[in-house]
Amino acid sequence: MLFHWLYPLSQNHHILNLFRYITVRSFIAFLIGIIVSIVWGKRFIALMKLRQFGQSIREDGPESHKKKKGTPTFGGVFIIGSALVACAICGNFFSFPFLITLFVMMSYFFLGGLDDYLKVLLKNSKGVSARQKLVWQFATAGLAAYVMIKWNVTDSQLHLPFMKEAVIDLGWWYVPFAALVIVGTSNAVNLTDGLDGLAIGPVIISASTLGVLGYMAGHSEFAQYLLIPYVPDVGEILVLAAALVGAGAGFLWYNSYPAEIFMGDVGSLSLGGVLGTMAVVTKNEFLFVIIGGIFVIEALSVILQVASYKTRKKRIFRMAPIHHHFELAGWPETKVIVRFWIVSLVLAILALASLKLR
Repeated sequence: MLFHWLYPLSQNHHILNLFRYITVRSFIAFLIGIIVSIVWGKRFIALMKLRQFGQSIREDGPESHKKKKGTPTFGGVFIIGSALVACAICGNFFSFPFLITLFVMMSYFFLGGLDDYLKVLLKNSKGVSARQKLVWQFATAGLAAYVMIKWNVTDSQLHLPFMKEAVIDLGWWYVPFAALVIVGTSNAVNLTDGLDGLAIGPVIISASTLGVLGYMAGHSEFAQYLLIPYVPDVGEILVLAAALVGAGAGFLWYNSYPAEIFMGDVGSLSLGGVLGTMAVVTKNEFLFVIIGGIFVIEALSVILQVASYKTRKKRIFRMAPIHHHFELAGWPETKVIVRFWIVSLVLAILALASLKLR
C-alpha cells in the first residue's frame, strides 16, 4: 500500500520518496506487526478461552506439562494475521520472491489450521495424518520451487558457507532439493514448539538473519562486495522478515513462560515454511543449517531417537525432542528456553560472520 499508492506520488511530494526504500518500509512493517499482534493478541486469547479452544497435552510428556492442559491455542492465527497486515501495508507485490514466500506461508497456514481444527474442535487426536501433511507440504514447496526455476526467480546452483563460488548446478533436480529444505524446516520448527516461547525465539532470530541476508543478496553492490549470489528483487524479503519479527515479538508477549497461548500447528508449520522458503530464495539453503541450528538439532534428536529405538531397542535421549531431555535432566523450563535462545543467537552471528570468511 505504501509502496504502490504513496511512492508514485513522490514526484509532487518528495517526502513520499521514503517509501521507495526497503529499510524504511521494513521498520514500519516491524512496528505494525508488533502493535497489531499485541493489541489483537489480548482479544484473541480472550476469545479462545471463551470458546474453550484449549491445547491437549501428550500423555507421555514431562509431568510438569500436565498443568498446561487447556491453555488456548491457535496463536499462529494472530502471528500470521499481524504479519499479513504489515505486509499488505508495507510490501512491494511486484517482487516474485516476496510473493512466493507468502504463497508457501499461507498454504502451510491453512494446513496447520486444518490440523489444529481437527485436534482441538473435533477432538480428533490424530488431526491430519502424517502422510497427508507431507503430500500437502511437498506439493506446495515443489510448486514454489518449480516457479522459481521456471521464471528465473533464482537459479539452480548450490552455494556452501565459507566458499566463494557455487559448488554444483543441480538443474531441475533443484526443485525436489528446494522442496526438501522447505518441508524439512517446516516440520523442524513444529518439533521445536514444545516449551513456552522456545520456538518463537529462534524463529525471530532466524527471520532477522535471513531478512538481512536477503537485503544484501538483492543489492547488486553488496552482493558483489560480499561475494554472494545476486538475486533480483529478493531484498523485499526484509519487509516480510521484519513483519514476522514484529508479529513474533507480540506473540512472545503472551507466549513467554507461563504461556497464555500456544501457537499450534497453524503457527509452527507456516513459520517453518516461511523460513525454509526464505533460505531458498536468498540462496542460503546450506547456511540455514547454521542459522536454524536449533531446529536442525531438534529434528535430528527425534530422528536419532526413533532410529536407535527401532534398531537397538534403546533410547539415546531421555525423551525427544531434545528440549524434553534437558527438562528431565533437571533443567527448569525457563533455563532450557533461554539457553536455546542463546545458542540460536550465537549461530546466527556465526552465519553472518561467514560472509567475510569466503
